[in-house]
Amino acid sequence: MQNHRSNTGALVGGTLLIAFGLLWLASEVFRGFNWGFLWPFIVIGVGALFFIAMLAGGKQAAGFAIPGTIVSGVGLVLLFQNITQHWESMSYFWTLIILFVGAGIYIMGIYGNDPGQKKSGASVMKVGLILFIIFGAFFEMIFSSFGNLIFPILLILLGAYLVLSRSGLLGRHKDTTSDSVPPVN
Repeated sequence: MQNHRSNTGALVGGTLLIAFGLLWLASEVFRGFNWGFLWPFIVIGVGALFFIAMLAGGKQAAGFAIPGTIVSGVGLVLLFQNITQHWESMSYFWTLIILFVGAGIYIMGIYGNDPGQKKSGASVMKVGLILFIIFGAFFEMIFSSFGNLIFPILLILLGAYLVLSRSGLLGRHKDTTSDSVPPVN
């Protein structure tokens, strides 16, 4: 009798073999097609396999969400760069890996019904997004080849968010002090 882990391994391994076989067959059939454009989809597909393993393994395999989001996210970044030919953006796109880790923790929290993980994942995603905006603005000022309006606007929005959230104008901070007298039992 096979256990659940060997079934998951067979599922992932079999899916990989099918995917590579289909790619190889397609490259033989469609020889004139430019396959160089599609290579990031292989990376995205490998990331998707982690999610398949997570779903097949049940709640105890929720940790597969983290490498799944990292690998799939890097594949999406590579696809974006492949389409736009803006390879200089890798000088700051690495910060998105932090965001992907946070997304994986968040998904893991959703899948495992753990609100603490969801909150932690959201915090890590926020850090990754802030770093992406800061490094992106800095490096785009140096390279200035990806539109001169995107990152200055993101910097303004980030600054406004920080000012408004820290000043209490966004309504997130609750006043913990109270002038009222606590009830007597």
